[in-house]
Amino acid sequence: MEENNKTSRKIDIDDGSEDSFEKAEPEEKINLDSCFESHDAEKENQEFESGLEEKEADSIEQPDEIVLLKKRLEEAEEKSRESNDKYIRAHAELENFKKRTNREVNEFKKYAVEAIVKQLLPVIDNLERAVLSAESSGETESSQITQGIKMTLKEVERVFDQFSIKSVDAQGEKFDPLYHMAVGQEERDDVEANIVVKQFQKGYLLHERLIRPAMVIVSTGKSMERADNENLDKENNSGE
Repeated sequence: MEENNKTSRKIDIDDGSEDSFEKAEPEEKINLDSCFESHDAEKENQEFESGLEEKEADSIEQPDEIVLLKKRLEEAEEKSRESNDKYIRAHAELENFKKRTNREVNEFKKYAVEAIVKQLLPVIDNLERAVLSAESSGETESSQITQGIKMTLKEVERVFDQFSIKSVDAQGEKFDPLYHMAVGQEERDDVEANIVVKQFQKGYLLHERLIRPAMVIVSTGKSMERADNENLDKENNSGE
């Protein structure tokens, strides 16, 4: 009897402990899962909140960055315009410098012989005077010399033509102060006023530039006194 009771008590104890263990085990599993879930939820909340804070910070800082970028863009565009203007001006100045330099070089080449020609003109004047003097004197002995001087003058004229040097012959022409230099006046009845009646020396042009004006004497109209005297003579003659 006692052995049976012992065995029955043992069985009861074993059954009770097994049942209590089996019932406690699922309760412990549920509590662990809830702990993990709550921890994950808190983590997600923290991440969400941190994400919101970053977005808010970005939304606050973004306008300042845009303004800064716009300002930098405007400054870059302004510098670009300034650089473009400087380039255009520098290019224009360079082109003007090239044109001016070419013009000066051409002018120098064109009038490079001006100084030499001015020194030769008195020599040519003397040769022409020698020819006129020989022809006016009528001396036959100097005919060969005269012919030689004329040939020399023709050779000089040929060289002058090569360098576009032309003489200004003012005899009988209307007085032009741009090409003539009046050294005196002469009262003439047979010609109009301001007409060149005598030429002392020729003028010369180098291309279109006057290198020496012609020295001339210009005719004038009748003086007032002479005109009055002539009118009185006419009246006296008519009265008689």
